[in-house]
Amino acid sequence: MSLLNVGSRALLANQVALQTAGHNIANVNTPGYSRQTVVLQTVQGQFTGGGYIGQGVDVQTILRNQSELLTRQAAQAGSVQASDSVRAERLRQLQEVFSGGTAGLGAAINDMMNALSDVVNSPTDITARNVVLTRMDETAARMRSSAERLNEIQYTVTEQLQSSITAVNSLATQIAAVNEQIARAKGNGQSPNDLLDQRDQLIRDMNQYVQVTQIPADDGTVGLFVGGSQPLVLGNTATQLSIGDASAFPGSGQLKLFFNRPGAPAFEIDENVLGGGSVSGLLRFNNTDLAEGRNLLGRMAMGIGMVMNKQQQLGLTLDGQVGKPLFGLPTSMPGSTNGAGVGNVTFTDATNFSASDYEIRFTTGTAGQVVRLSDGQATAFTSAANLATLQIDGLQFNLTTPGVPGERMLFKPFSTAAANVQSLVYSPRDLAAANPVNAAMGTSNGGTLQLGSLKATGEPNPPGLVLPPNANPAALPPILGGVQLRFNAGPPTTYDVLDRGTAPPTTVAAAQPYVPGAPISVNGWQITLKGSPKSGDTVVIGNALDPQYGDAYTRNAGNATALLGLRDVKMFDESTLSDGYASAIAQVGTRTQSALFAAKLSDTLASNLERDRTAVSGVNLDEEAARLIQYQQAYQASAKMIQIAQNIFDSLIQGLGR
Repeated sequence: MSLLNVGSRALLANQVALQTAGHNIANVNTPGYSRQTVVLQTVQGQFTGGGYIGQGVDVQTILRNQSELLTRQAAQAGSVQASDSVRAERLRQLQEVFSGGTAGLGAAINDMMNALSDVVNSPTDITARNVVLTRMDETAARMRSSAERLNEIQYTVTEQLQSSITAVNSLATQIAAVNEQIARAKGNGQSPNDLLDQRDQLIRDMNQYVQVTQIPADDGTVGLFVGGSQPLVLGNTATQLSIGDASAFPGSGQLKLFFNRPGAPAFEIDENVLGGGSVSGLLRFNNTDLAEGRNLLGRMAMGIGMVMNKQQQLGLTLDGQVGKPLFGLPTSMPGSTNGAGVGNVTFTDATNFSASDYEIRFTTGTAGQVVRLSDGQATAFTSAANLATLQIDGLQFNLTTPGVPGERMLFKPFSTAAANVQSLVYSPRDLAAANPVNAAMGTSNGGTLQLGSLKATGEPNPPGLVLPPNANPAALPPILGGVQLRFNAGPPTTYDVLDRGTAPPTTVAAAQPYVPGAPISVNGWQITLKGSPKSGDTVVIGNALDPQYGDAYTRNAGNATALLGLRDVKMFDESTLSDGYASAIAQVGTRTQSALFAAKLSDTLASNLERDRTAVSGVNLDEEAARLIQYQQAYQASAKMIQIAQNIFDSLIQGLGR
């Protein structure tokens, strides 16, 4: 009987081993499956006078081959890889908006500026003027198109975030259910291997969306925490997550992850503490990368539009009218608040704009500081009145209702500026190509003075452009009109500024130093002279609409020259107007390349750790095939042992029967 018992135990044990090997082979392609191994143990032998007689083998347990450390490391590395990959993918889409080539916004801007050269050469050519206006309309259209593309990207990001959170909540519910099954199964003293594999795979899937921290419990369940400390899954209970507007500034476009605790207000989780996961990468892209793209585009639209509008309004049209704005732009942008503060930001100096959002943080009373969010630079103010006197990056912040200490206000001056930019001038006659002032050298000049350039600047403002007085030949004595520069050869060479709106002319400024090629600014216009004057040489600057000059202004292209010269004005982080788009491309491109490098690195790390994990947990078909043969032979031998035991028993019975 003992031999029969040994054989039957061996037969059952090897049958379990064969079934386990078959289970491994069947699940070779199952995601998250961990290879299982039968652990056999010797049955305690029976003591006799001649020693212990063995009683065979039993199955102790089915061992799950896996490394807890490698499993967690692989899950976390995969989470970081998911975050980096989705951000890099979205940044590639953003980079496409800031593309080069003939279809890009940069080409439209350069074409617009270059078209002005034909107007400079032929100011009365209606066709040349039409081309300029067409180029301006195309530039505005491409700005709106780029802004719309950014809106589309934001929409798809929001939709992807919502679908990701739906997946996270579903996974959390599944993990809680598996936790309950594992806790029940643990009561029999054996490990539910397949349930543990299922839970680990669910946790790996969860980490693709949000990185979680795992803490095991005594009952076999695992607690999952998101954002460092928020319990997403505890035992068989799962908590829901959601995506919504930042609670501090609703409607600002800033999105946040919320932890919805039962019976408590939703808790906002900062994306910076989320670690990895696609949700973290998408939130970072939306709140940082996309916001910078909007600011770069909006700053370009506001900067180009403002400087061209200003110069246009300093010139004269073919009909002798002061030019009207070329582009429709916002004049102010309201701020978002998390308290009682109310205010807006207005645009003052386009050459100092910074592509950034701003926060006003109130500290004591109505005092506080304006913080540039792109780099954290802060400017302090003592009151609302004091703040209104400050020029911060070409912006003026105006508070109608200051906040109280601890409150914040968010200002996004450039985020929507490009979305509504419009070309406003449609008639070629309304392009203000002519200077409002003209210049003439004295007929008796004996030096080498030559006119370098003449343009209206409107600076300083106030008072802005003050046109020279008109002539009045009927007055006694006659009024000559204009402003005269009268030179003294020196040394040093100087000039006097005379107002010829009176008779005799009055001296406005005397003995001003003259430097050839250096601009001379008077009353909002600027003249540049070359050469060396002799004493008594003069230059007269007159009002272009003075009747004594007739319609000469129609053949003047001084303001068109000034508009063309704007392409060399430094505006965008020390880049010129014409190079501003290239600078924006470089900034977005740098972010994209950095993200692609991070994605490639994290992908390598995740692949290596997953390879290490599968080296421990994965199924090797060659090994399992070898084990099948091994267990098959052992099973056959066990069956033979039972057969022999049966034959012996039969022989014994037959012998006793005689």
